[in-house]
Amino acid sequence: MAAGLATNIRLSKRMRLIRGAWTAVCLAAAGSLLAAAGAPTKPNIPGPIEDYVHAPMPPEFHVEITELAGPVFADATGKTLYRWPLKNLRNGDAGEQKGKPSCTDRVYTETSGLMSPYPPGLVLPEVETRPSCVKMYPPVLAPEGAKPVGKWTILERPDGKKQWGYDGYALYTSVLDKKPGDVIGGISGTGRKIKADVPAIRETVGPSPNIPAMFKVSQVATGRLLSAFADVSVYTYDKDGPHKSNCDAACLREWAPVMAPETTQPQGEWTVFERAPGIKQWAFRKQPLYTRIGDEGYHTLDGSDVPGWRNVYTQKAPLPPKGFTMQDTRSGQVLADAKGRTLYVYRCTDDAFDQLPCDHPDTPQAYRLSIGGDNDPAVFMKTWPYVIADKGARSDTQSWSVMDIDPKTGKRAAGGDAGSLHVWAYNDRPIYYFYDDKKPGDVEGDAWGEFTGKRNGFKAFWIRDAFRENAE
Repeated sequence: MAAGLATNIRLSKRMRLIRGAWTAVCLAAAGSLLAAAGAPTKPNIPGPIEDYVHAPMPPEFHVEITELAGPVFADATGKTLYRWPLKNLRNGDAGEQKGKPSCTDRVYTETSGLMSPYPPGLVLPEVETRPSCVKMYPPVLAPEGAKPVGKWTILERPDGKKQWGYDGYALYTSVLDKKPGDVIGGISGTGRKIKADVPAIRETVGPSPNIPAMFKVSQVATGRLLSAFADVSVYTYDKDGPHKSNCDAACLREWAPVMAPETTQPQGEWTVFERAPGIKQWAFRKQPLYTRIGDEGYHTLDGSDVPGWRNVYTQKAPLPPKGFTMQDTRSGQVLADAKGRTLYVYRCTDDAFDQLPCDHPDTPQAYRLSIGGDNDPAVFMKTWPYVIADKGARSDTQSWSVMDIDPKTGKRAAGGDAGSLHVWAYNDRPIYYFYDDKKPGDVEGDAWGEFTGKRNGFKAFWIRDAFRENAE
């Protein structure tokens, strides 16, 4: 088991490459993510920001409004707080149980075999400089004399130090986060919280959204989507007025008002009104709410295809930089460049017990080069070319940025270095093209890698995906 991991990845790649299945479903055009919606706020989010439940917290913490995760807890310097909940993987568990911090200063040097087609005991890439868990995710230590407050508790670490916890889980920051509002340490891909067949990733920790009990907020590529009745999308109607429903008898054959109980009281941005004597309907930001009777699946955007109807968000996602477009494909809608060429994101978490990220330019690149280029940077560049940014390109959002990359190593380069590439990045990770996409709407590179690209591989930048598992 002393063989290097990169060699084993190359040998097993052709056997283990999992490609997503395709469908012939054609989807009508959705409301454009790229259309501006009102004056920007800070952070640079189109429209209102998400309201949250205000509750007591220790004095060293506060709430930051982030572009990709909504309101999150942050330390005194503005760094986002994370937890690492226990997750059952294919060959064991990783993460932390409530009340039991396990992220330590141990430096792992071999694979665990928990979430990989490779066996345990393989030497990890860049093992000489691989950080420990606490180097990558520093624990949020409690000062002497600190007292629990509400869901904020104080836990004892294996080394005897005291660590802050929230709702039972130990709290950490990330060295990848550099400024307030960053969520680089916990969200990859298109900003969506990943679910099945993925490693034990770190999650942002934040206050509860200020919503009635029957509603839910979920993170999707287009923002913080509102749903009701166990993840059924809710909508508003352009022909309605504030606290006034104009959905008539014909309209009601397709749309169902979201009714409110008789005893319901207003709550923050939530109100109720009488749509008929004795019949109350929910309104959010004064607009009446509905579900679509013909909707199939959860968190769907299908109702927004109907003229005059819109999905509801507590907070919209930031707009991509000028020049990006959205393209219809045979299995959904993707973000693309100005010529319609699909954009891709890369995901990776290594297979050690501490499940450290490997999809960021400041982390080992052996996984990316092996799964996308047979360990040859030149092959990788032909297969997965970076999305080059113009010299003067800039983004007005925190989520989108430009960075300089050394194409031989995949690591971050200093601006102006000979041979470096100036590339677009999303959540501080470069984005890519796929060599075999020949025309607008092609998504031939989607699900390229292990576990359909969720563990170590590439995913199309899905805005709206007919295959639910592809976006998650």
